[in-house]
Amino acid sequence: MPKRAPDQMRFLVGLLLCCLPVAVAEQMPPAAAAELVRVTVNHELKAGRSNFMFCSRKQTPRGSQTHLYVTSKEATVGMLVAVNDRPLDPTQRQAESDRLDHLANNPSELRRKHKQETDNADRVTRIVRAMPDAFTYQYDGMDQGSDGIAFRGDPLVRLKFQPNPKYQPPTRVEQVLTGMHGVMLIDANKHRIAKVDGTLYRDVSFGWGFFGRLNKGGKFQIEQAQVSEDAWEITRMELNFKGRILLFKSLVINSSEIFSNFQKVPDGLSFAEAVALLKKQKANNAGTRN
Repeated sequence: MPKRAPDQMRFLVGLLLCCLPVAVAEQMPPAAAAELVRVTVNHELKAGRSNFMFCSRKQTPRGSQTHLYVTSKEATVGMLVAVNDRPLDPTQRQAESDRLDHLANNPSELRRKHKQETDNADRVTRIVRAMPDAFTYQYDGMDQGSDGIAFRGDPLVRLKFQPNPKYQPPTRVEQVLTGMHGVMLIDANKHRIAKVDGTLYRDVSFGWGFFGRLNKGGKFQIEQAQVSEDAWEITRMELNFKGRILLFKSLVINSSEIFSNFQKVPDGLSFAEAVALLKKQKANNAGTRN
């Protein structure tokens, strides 16, 4: 059978998706599911990024930490505001303020932080870009958006995924995808990924600035939601992995992080301006509690 041209396939996908919210299709052909993922990933990669102030609460076996963050043109500014849900004492607050001031006034350290964030973003981009080719997809029904996932009440397409045996990872970064299966939720109307829930069914090698191996059974969940009229952001991230780095150092990752209270901030903020904005926000929050 001759292969359909990409624009024809996109038309068929669009036609099918228009019917989903009304009839809840019993099946989506694998080719249509794969094209939906490809169109959605392309949209994700092209979507503009807005600048926000937001809150993060990260829970690990050692306890929890709560941060306020602001994205700036140079790097993301993070201020620790609570440990185990208890606000910092005056000495801790001063130490955190001094740390941020030092970073804002140290160009070499700021460049180093910027490079680390850029390298991490590049690795994430490579993983996302590989998803249409790295997996095969099977329609698994419909779901709905909820708090922290897409937009409450919006229809979501649920797809099961498993490794594509024909996929050859171009680098060690993408190697982890060859041992993973799971479920993905997609907002087919807005072409955004709402949730990815993946599990390693075998040991896999990886490269993330260093070489290592992740053990079978590792899991991750990432949820994304519409936080403003034109912006989506990650709202929850669960990571549970064990493995080794360079074959001899143990690696244990066990964390649950929730991102909330997204507030838009002006574009083009410098790192120093973002630090000042965080300090002002922290002072306002303290005044409100008093």
